[in-house]
Amino acid sequence: MIVAKRDENDRRYYDDQDVKWIGFILHLKGTGMLMSEIQDYVALRTIGDSTIEDRKDLLQQVKKRSLSEIEERKAHLQILSHKINWYDGKLDHQVDESFQEYLKRFE
Repeated sequence: MIVAKRDENDRRYYDDQDVKWIGFILHLKGTGMLMSEIQDYVALRTIGDSTIEDRKDLLQQVKKRSLSEIEERKAHLQILSHKINWYDGKLDHQVDESFQEYLKRFE
């Protein structure tokens, strides 16, 4: 947890350790971790090395979800590519079929 320090004028400030901590949290967020998972990970990390197996399990869950999301995204990109190609074909009059008929070519 980051707690602001106060200077002699009662203004908040943060030190290098606080900045590193924020960077670490942003790194975890960048992996696709949910906030609840980040909180769990940080709590486990605070406990120490006895939680390494638990942290590893959490990271594996995040990885599995990320891989699933990547596959889903790839499928969406494939549909977008087909749709763009279909539009190109319509514009240059090489395609006269419906999009549903066009997609049957790729099944």
